[in-house]
Amino acid sequence: MALTIDQPIEHKQQSLAARLFASQTFWVVIAVILACVFLSFATDAFATSKNLYNITRNITFVAIIALGMTFVIITGGIDLSVGSVLCLSSMVLAVTMHAGYSIEVGILASIATALAIGAFNGVLIAYLGFPPFVVTLGMLSIARSLAMVASNNTVVFQFGPDHAKLLSLGGGAWVFGIANPVLYMILLA
Repeated sequence: MALTIDQPIEHKQQSLAARLFASQTFWVVIAVILACVFLSFATDAFATSKNLYNITRNITFVAIIALGMTFVIITGGIDLSVGSVLCLSSMVLAVTMHAGYSIEVGILASIATALAIGAFNGVLIAYLGFPPFVVTLGMLSIARSLAMVASNNTVVFQFGPDHAKLLSLGGGAWVFGIANPVLYMILLA
């Protein structure tokens, strides 16, 4: 004979404070705030407008890649090679400009490189049925290796006649002192 329960068990509701303290996000935010407070007192260079400018400028490249990856993940795909393709495309831009070509030619070569790699991955995945994980894992190694070959495994820091233009595009601030990459990120988002 089956037993029945006359009264349903009340669902215990947690208070806001209990839910907050149980949240991992809450503790991460607290840790970041404490680290910022500590570093502000520990060094004079942390809580400065120049450091905030650098942090926002540097995070935008990851944010722009993450924006594109969001669409890949939403569609059920995966791409492990985005970082290496970014590295290779950047190296193509640097090497092209170092060879004396204009920034426009360098940007076109860089975009063409990324498009060619994306098309290659797309054909292997969509038309030939290869698993995205395997294709992009392989492309991760290929793109990183090609970047090393293109630069002779050295740092390229001279960008030819358009050196100042490139630095202005990637690190300048044209509007209200906001770093240009931040503006690009806002425009894309």
